[in-house]
Amino acid sequence: MKKIFSYAMLLFAGAFAFTSCSDDNDSNPTITQPTEFVLNSPADANGNIDLEKSKSIALTWSQPTPYTDFNAPVVPTYTVQFSTKGSFNKQYDANLEDNTGADFIALDETYASGQNALVNAAALNKAIMQLNPDWDETTTPEKLTLSIRVKAVIRDVSFREYNPIFSNVVSMNVIPFYTAISAADPEIWYLIGGDIADGKWGDEVGVSQVPMQSIAGFEYNKKTGQGEITWTGYLAGNGFKLKKVPTSWDEQWGQGNAFGSFKKNDGGSSDIKVPEAGIYTVTLNTADDELKVEKYDGTPAVFSGMAISGTFNGWSDTAMEPLHTYAGAENHEWVITQSFTAGTEIKVKQAGSWDYNKGGEFVNYADGMYVYGVDNGSNLVIEEEGTYQILFNDITGFIRFIKK
Repeated sequence: MKKIFSYAMLLFAGAFAFTSCSDDNDSNPTITQPTEFVLNSPADANGNIDLEKSKSIALTWSQPTPYTDFNAPVVPTYTVQFSTKGSFNKQYDANLEDNTGADFIALDETYASGQNALVNAAALNKAIMQLNPDWDETTTPEKLTLSIRVKAVIRDVSFREYNPIFSNVVSMNVIPFYTAISAADPEIWYLIGGDIADGKWGDEVGVSQVPMQSIAGFEYNKKTGQGEITWTGYLAGNGFKLKKVPTSWDEQWGQGNAFGSFKKNDGGSSDIKVPEAGIYTVTLNTADDELKVEKYDGTPAVFSGMAISGTFNGWSDTAMEPLHTYAGAENHEWVITQSFTAGTEIKVKQAGSWDYNKGGEFVNYADGMYVYGVDNGSNLVIEEEGTYQILFNDITGFIRFIKK
């Protein structure tokens, strides 16, 4: 919680720095606004970075640090922007049906500290395809020169942006690969806090954070992935929050004056604390910005153990670990990281028994797949070799495979 409080105070400093000075009161702080900062050329800029074979690309820049007249630093938020056309006139907007004329795109990840970024190569390639929707397998160029710049802004406690500035533009040569732009994955948020996982407010999914679940049959926005997501589990009353990005507090949900009053992107919001311990369903509509936390109707079974079983282990049990381990937790979610070859068949089951087992058919995500497990359903078939973090909710039957 100290980490969250400190971050909120830095945001408050940003908001205070932009307080109106219309009354010409000398006691109001003023801000020293930088006009530029320097983006360094990537280490491999003169080579050809193969985006299909690379994991990430490192970028570094100098930090524009504005100060109030009390010499208090204000923390900028950075966004990386790319152009395949050498210009930055019209930004691609995923919310628009028509992006004709868009010549640059901003990647989703933001950076609130430091002067560096590891840009995901697959995300960059997808952005290239979004900017060039007419490309196909035959017209995607073998090599491409990208123009890169970084945007820096100051955000207040409501995350409104002020006085954006931009770095210089540098070039980088890449080898893109064609991927069809399909409908966006559902926008998933993460639960974190004293009532979640190990209760330690850490950054790691499957240790301190739990991803919420998409809803079978729900019609998500095809461009943004926005819509309704959910999670059901035990809440003890220690408090929790929601985050959009596991490693960032830029976008979050917390509690207002009392339980049932929830606030988005308010750095001063409290932890969400249920009035009494029990099983609850948390539902967030990311399109309408509506959050509900409601008591669950039912008394789910409490299992002492879960396992995965399949062709990889001769259909024996490989134990999963309980995910919610904070003091006083009633665990209903399980986690394991396991490597598989393509074609492996598995099920999730009660440890030591086949009386409770889940199978079905996967739905693919960009970073893995999921299924709402069916009792005694068909074997789950893993199509792509790799190492996966598997998360299982024994109340909802939701099984999530996240490729590592």
